Amino acid sequence: MIVNYKLLFGKPVVLNCFFAFIVMLAATSCSNDAEVPEEEIVVEEVIEEKEVEENTETEEEVVVEEEQIEGVDFFLPNIDLSNWKVTLPIGSPDEVEPPEIIDYATDERLMPYMYNDSTDGSLVFYTTPGSSTANSSYSRTELREQMVPGSNSTNWTFTEGGRMKGTLSVPEISSDAGGNSHRTLVMQIHGRLTNEQRDLIGEDDNNAPPVLKIYWQKDQIRVLTKKLKDVDAPEEEILYTNAWEDNEGYTFPEVIGTDTFNLEIIASHGRLEVILNETDTVVYEDIHMQKWSVFENYFKAGNYLQTLDAGASAIVKYYELEVTH
Repeated sequence: MIVNYKLLFGKPVVLNCFFAFIVMLAATSCSNDAEVPEEEIVVEEVIEEKEVEENTETEEEVVVEEEQIEGVDFFLPNIDLSNWKVTLPIGSPDEVEPPEIIDYATDERLMPYMYNDSTDGSLVFYTTPGSSTANSSYSRTELREQMVPGSNSTNWTFTEGGRMKGTLSVPEISSDAGGNSHRTLVMQIHGRLTNEQRDLIGEDDNNAPPVLKIYWQKDQIRVLTKKLKDVDAPEEEILYTNAWEDNEGYTFPEVIGTDTFNLEIIASHGRLEVILNETDTVVYEDIHMQKWSVFENYFKAGNYLQTLDAGASAIVKYYELEVTH
């Protein structure tokens, strides 16, 4: 009976189980095949969305950078000319005072020598050998401070004090026959006699020596000040120009070249300080500075080329210039 049981029930049970397994396997396989493409589609959609977002961000960044490119817009120098006149290397020489100097951008006399460079926001001073002032052989395109616009008669003393600060560069300057660069004066403090002092020593004009001269020279900044030949000379004698001479001078160690740099001059009673790029400084505080208090003074800034060589020229750019008293 056991054998008959196996014969009667063994084969059907095995076959039924086998068919059931095949059906389940097929169902599972179909289920897996259906799910895989859906997952792949979802992943691809996410990747495409990320790529779109990344491309959008990249395009926005490029647009911002293009808007910030230097020189696309129009730039003007940060300089108030209300208290300056300018001397040119032409005419007797020609001078332009306030308020006419304010319109320098449209003044045909000034256009070749004093103009804006709108690509970097500078006021350009160009000069070449030509006309010179009565007390010099060299030509200049140079500003002269006028505390009262249109008048040279009101000036300041070291006791009253003065400060001038500028941001500038010397991008172009010619060389001599030996290949050495010419030099140019970029800042000064010039002395002036009062009318009473002028009459006292019998001079024809109010000219006095420059107590400070700052040169661009061989890619560096060189400072010269004045000293008395005789520190015991009486006050009347020190009013004469020939009572003074240049000191040994000082050259700042930093090589400037054609780069933009900052210069600051601070004058006070018995003291004179020059600061380059807000870090390096030279100070004069001695008997010579104390004696200098007898003179009136005014600031000068620009391009005072120190050569008569044919074909020589120089460009000095001022980006900022400010005077306070």
